[in-house]
Amino acid sequence: MHPVAPEKSPGWLRKLSQHSRPGRVVNLCFCVVLLFSTILTWRETVVLEEAYISSQRNNLENVAREMDGQLQFNVDRLLFFRHGMQAALQAPLAFEVLRNAEAEFSRKRHEADWHIALENRRTLPLNGVSDAFVEQSELLSRDNPLVTNEFTATLELGYLLRLSTITKNHLSRFSPRMLYVSRAGFFLSSEPVTRNITEQFYEQVTSPWFQQQSERLNPGRGVRWYTSFSSDKQHEAQMVTASVPLNYQHYWFGVLAAQLSVREMGDFLLRAVEGETEGEYQLYDSRMNLIASSDPRVTPLTQEVQAQLARAYEDNNRGSLREMTRYISWEKLRNFDGVLLRIHSLEEGLKGDFGRISIALTLLWVLFTGMLILSWMVIRQMVSNMSTLQESLQWRAWYDALTRLYNRGALFERAATASAQCRQAGKPLAVLQLDLDHFKSINDRYGHQAGDRVLTHIARLIANKIREGDIAGRVGGEEFCVVLPNATLAQAREIAERIRECINRREILVSKGHTIRVSASIGVSASDDEQERYDFAYLQSVADRRLYLAKEAGRNQVRAED
Repeated sequence: MHPVAPEKSPGWLRKLSQHSRPGRVVNLCFCVVLLFSTILTWRETVVLEEAYISSQRNNLENVAREMDGQLQFNVDRLLFFRHGMQAALQAPLAFEVLRNAEAEFSRKRHEADWHIALENRRTLPLNGVSDAFVEQSELLSRDNPLVTNEFTATLELGYLLRLSTITKNHLSRFSPRMLYVSRAGFFLSSEPVTRNITEQFYEQVTSPWFQQQSERLNPGRGVRWYTSFSSDKQHEAQMVTASVPLNYQHYWFGVLAAQLSVREMGDFLLRAVEGETEGEYQLYDSRMNLIASSDPRVTPLTQEVQAQLARAYEDNNRGSLREMTRYISWEKLRNFDGVLLRIHSLEEGLKGDFGRISIALTLLWVLFTGMLILSWMVIRQMVSNMSTLQESLQWRAWYDALTRLYNRGALFERAATASAQCRQAGKPLAVLQLDLDHFKSINDRYGHQAGDRVLTHIARLIANKIREGDIAGRVGGEEFCVVLPNATLAQAREIAERIRECINRREILVSKGHTIRVSASIGVSASDDEQERYDFAYLQSVADRRLYLAKEAGRNQVRAED
């Protein structure tokens, strides 16, 4: 164990060393000038950066507004179709072709799967499953008395969907697949059915976008968004579905849905960056799942940034943040349960006006800082020797130069502090007084250089055998003292015995080819054995008396009693 630095020094010396040291004054002046120059440069850079981010945010707002308009068009279609079907449920058309379709439904409803198409081909065909399939699911039911009205209302919806395909490409850049899935076991799709009807219907009614439209999960009966992912690539978005329930007379008939292709949404974002030299758009849903990007080599956001965006998404409609060298501006879409991001890197920004001005400011700051550092080095070198000398003198004031333990004055000051702390805490304090046996003969026989080697070696052994927080010092020529806070007389005796045994069994090289063994006599005292007296001078005198008793008793022993 090596002794720690002293806890205290005289008040005037401590203040002088802390506040008047020339090196610290030079460093303080250098730091103040560097700080102010950096703050001024940073302020100009921040103003420039805010202007740059503001321009990027304006671009984001324009794209978000346009995407919101496209999504609003499809949401309005869903709501329009729902109002139309609710009107048809209340007052179905009395056309003969619809009555014939109802009769065909009554005949085919027991078949495993069925397909009904009107002869005039002006409406989309209906596909369905059997009564037995419907009865197997608690979510499905054909018991509602308006099921035939729902059937004809779905045929009318098919007419509207086929008619809307003629004009939708002129009004929207998205071409969603429109669906109506009924709890009565049939569905309508704006795209041809190419798979097994039962399999496709089962997939639809077990999808979250259908099941989450129950009255319990969607009491407000509003539009819900859901992102589906491909089975082979779990984190790659495949389809975005907007769904709304069809309710009439407090009964849930089914779900109207618009399924938007992620590829089309990516193409929309790609067209948004045409003609721009920087920036990338990314679309995320409310759970921070990536849906589409304008860059095929998309760089996903880190989990930390996604967590920040998720928190901001709940509280704000727009904002920005910085991730390393990337700037991220985001805006919540009004007609979609998600957020649109514009991401631009520092490398891209440096290629424009922002980069050129930033580089000029940086070069000016570097030039000024370089001159400042050069001046600091010259002045610092001038005071370096003085600071080194001051530190050397301060160390010599506390430590013994030969043994590197505390000197007598430092030991007494540290011991007085430890004594006061133990008295206040009600814990014991012990003192060891150690003296090397026949040390004078070593100096006489081998010389004082050999004696110094022995003292250095013994000091190192003592420092390694005491505990953390114990205080060791050299108080005389071959005499040492150890202060043991929180140690009883018995514990101090054990420590003293370990030190004595270690010294006695160690051979010390004093000259070329000559090793010797030395022994030590140790006196021990403690406050718990001295009527709770904590005065260090008293405890040391008791330990010193017992030290001489150990020498009189034959040396090389520990004495803890009179």
